[in-house]
Amino acid sequence: MPVLTPELESAIAKKWESSPMLKPRIAKVTVNVSIGSDFERLKKIASVLEEITGQKPSLRRAKRTIREFGVKKGDYIAAVVTLRGNHAIELLKKALDAVGYRIKESSFDDYGNVCFGIKEHIHLPGVKYDPEVGIFGMDVCVTIERPGYRVMRRRRCRSHVPRRHRVTKAESMLLLKNLFGVEIVEH
Repeated sequence: MPVLTPELESAIAKKWESSPMLKPRIAKVTVNVSIGSDFERLKKIASVLEEITGQKPSLRRAKRTIREFGVKKGDYIAAVVTLRGNHAIELLKKALDAVGYRIKESSFDDYGNVCFGIKEHIHLPGVKYDPEVGIFGMDVCVTIERPGYRVMRRRRCRSHVPRRHRVTKAESMLLLKNLFGVEIVEH
C-alpha cells in the first residue's frame, strides 16, 4: 500500500497553506564517495567531485581496521561534499536526472530524509569519462526540514524540535514530487 495517497496529498497541501512555517524545505544535499584504501585514486575522485559540485570535498578517514577490505585505521577511504542553498538544488536536479527522476519508497526515512545511489558518475549530465579516474558511484542524501529547526543547533538556549514539527515520510515525498516531479516507486 503506497504511503502517499491522493487524500493524504490534499490534506498535507492544506496544512502547508495554513502556515508558511509548516512547509518543509531542502536544508542540504550530501554527496559521499567511498572507495577503500587507494589514496591516489581517492585524490583523483575528489578532483572530479569538486568539478561536479563546485565545492572542495572533505576527505574522511577509517575509524577502525577491517582486514577483509584491506583498510587500516586512519587511512583515507572517502570523500564527502555538503551543499546548501541553490548549489544543493542544482546538484539534486542533476542527481535525479541520473536516476530518471525515480526514487524507491524505501529510500525515505521516518524523519523525511532521502538517500539514493548513483551507480556510475558518468550518468550525471555534463560529466565525461576520464580513463585516469575510472568509474565510481556515489550516495546522495537529501535532508529536508521545516523552518525553525535552528533551535536544536544554535549555541544559546538549545532546545528540541517537537514531534509535531518534524517532517514526515509522506511530506518529504510530496515535496520532491511537487518541486522536481519525482516518481515514487514502491519497490
